[in-house]
Amino acid sequence: MTYKSYGVIGIVTPIVFLTTYLIMSSIRPEYSMFTKAISELGSLDASNKWLWNSFGYILTGILIAIYAIGLYKNIAVTKSSKLPLYGILLSGVFMAISGIFPGDFNNRQSTTMLLHTLGSFGSYIFFLIGAFTYPKVMSKTEYWKNAKTPTLIFTYLTIVFGAWVFIFPNMPALGQRITFLFYFLWITYTAIRLYRQPKENPVANNVYI
Repeated sequence: MTYKSYGVIGIVTPIVFLTTYLIMSSIRPEYSMFTKAISELGSLDASNKWLWNSFGYILTGILIAIYAIGLYKNIAVTKSSKLPLYGILLSGVFMAISGIFPGDFNNRQSTTMLLHTLGSFGSYIFFLIGAFTYPKVMSKTEYWKNAKTPTLIFTYLTIVFGAWVFIFPNMPALGQRITFLFYFLWITYTAIRLYRQPKENPVANNVYI
């Protein structure tokens, strides 16, 4: 695929997630964005749980993993650390895992809940690994070095709002949504830059992965 194709995948990914979220949350009038975790749309006892898990987590995760490959191939114009690649790619893989294993919020010690939690936390941890190691790779090219500051801002904001639950315990889920917002802004921003890149870099697209 060309870098523009990967860019389109990156741009489409947050749209898939947001569209699925808006549809699934709208058909559940009791569902509150302030108190209900996003995963509860696909919890073990939720109606239509596989619609959310299939499109909200599994498909979105697969698209992120595919996008991660194209982004790295384009940015890593020289031999570079593969932590950025593995970080974003595994973030997508673990997001898909969280969809394969629905959360059981009535029994948090159940196997499916533990695997769901592993997928959720794993996705975020690997995102941080990728997002914090990308600036060094970006700094090696004139086009991408300007993306270092915005991407780091998005990354730090995911951490800031990740602490929301401790500051506003009465509406803990809102912080999760804001964290997701900046997670997907990181993907959207890099995807738009990838798509808009003036021309394909032949060196970048031949980086060995």
